[in-house]
Amino acid sequence: MNPRWPNYPISRRLLLERCANGFGALALAGLAGCQDESPLAPAATAPRAKAKSVIFLFMEGGPSQMDTFDPKPRLAVDNGRPCPIAAPIRVAREKILKSPFKFAKYGQCGADVSELFPHVAQHVDQIAFVRSMVADFSDHPTANYFLSTGTPLRGRPSMGSWIAYGLGIESQELPGYVVLSGGRDPEGGRDCLGAGFMPAKYQATILQNREPALPFLQPYESPEAQRRKLALLRRLDAPPAPAAPEDQQFEAMLANYELAFRMQTSLPDALDIRSESQAIRALYGIDDEQTRQFGTQCLQARKLVERGVRFVQLLPAPPAGAEKWDQHFNLQAHHSANALRVDRPIAGLLADLQARGLLDQTIVLWGGEFGRTPTGETSSRTQAVGRDHNRHGFTMWLAGGGVRPGLIYGATDEYGVEAIDSPTTVHDLHATILHLLGIDHTQLTYRNAGRDYRLTDVYGHVVHDLIA
Repeated sequence: MNPRWPNYPISRRLLLERCANGFGALALAGLAGCQDESPLAPAATAPRAKAKSVIFLFMEGGPSQMDTFDPKPRLAVDNGRPCPIAAPIRVAREKILKSPFKFAKYGQCGADVSELFPHVAQHVDQIAFVRSMVADFSDHPTANYFLSTGTPLRGRPSMGSWIAYGLGIESQELPGYVVLSGGRDPEGGRDCLGAGFMPAKYQATILQNREPALPFLQPYESPEAQRRKLALLRRLDAPPAPAAPEDQQFEAMLANYELAFRMQTSLPDALDIRSESQAIRALYGIDDEQTRQFGTQCLQARKLVERGVRFVQLLPAPPAGAEKWDQHFNLQAHHSANALRVDRPIAGLLADLQARGLLDQTIVLWGGEFGRTPTGETSSRTQAVGRDHNRHGFTMWLAGGGVRPGLIYGATDEYGVEAIDSPTTVHDLHATILHLLGIDHTQLTYRNAGRDYRLTDVYGHVVHDLIA
């Protein structure tokens, strides 16, 4: 009916005039219906995932490949001579430095491991060594962004956030992405660990190596009072209709409040190692001053993935007086100190996951943002020799979660400068990890500012040779 003349039927012309704007609204509603109900809804995953979670042992600073898992006998032959390779890095002005560490072969696969890692060496038949990793950047902050987020730019979601988003958050009591910090953030800051433009639900929960691990973990009021406050917030702010896009960040924030309330009970239990047996404590090296801190982190990582956390990243604290694997000088002493703190705990983690049947569903990833040069470098402060950064060829390794065990994949040249066999990019690594988790890296996208983003950008290939 015509509202101005209720006794007369509305004309067709007047109907079209008054409803024209409604056609645009219908089209908009149709487009909106094509999107996920909420940004908190996880992307669909493949039904045949080999893994459910990831533990990333981040050796920040750049461990030297030719001093850990990729021996280069030619360095001993040419020790002290100018490097004959001028490209792709400028090493001609420096002299070749042989490794100060001895290597031996271990396991049925015959993997070469230096004396820095005697405990990890006992598990080489569970590990796939990728000796042909290639990064795009050779400064620490940018390389850390790139390894973490697949881009050198700040403000993008990290690998942990992408995995929590893609798989969904399994535990209702714990976050999907946890960082166990040794007390120092990565170079580049917490943008390396953030959720970027994703909802806050997918950002890292950073737990410090102290009590309490998280501020305000102990409630200052009764659980019942907290429940009443959360219920009130939900009633006051619940929209009468499905949340509009501009409301979704608020919904994610409210979900974080509710998760924080549940974490006050669940997280202390997940981090508490006092109930662990003496045998487990010895396995991780927790009773040894040198390995206590990282051993505790590794044990807590096992407890977290056991409870459904999707991605756990470990940031070990550097030894007193040493940098995080960034040995531009005093390579022998500082690499030895760094390795001593992590070797036994990592071996304990692999053994414990295996014994509990968790290794098959957990990817363990070890490595840094790049490697080191075959030439020596000294500082004005000391004559003790170290190595410079090298992004063109370095080693990372994976174990568990469907990874092919006992594999040595790819190779660098005889000096360890450049990957010459099966170069594997950071995008390839990300694509392969997502594949093991049952996710097609080309389909895991998040729409922001009018375009679809993904962890691998427009790059990356699954390295099927790494998959069992």
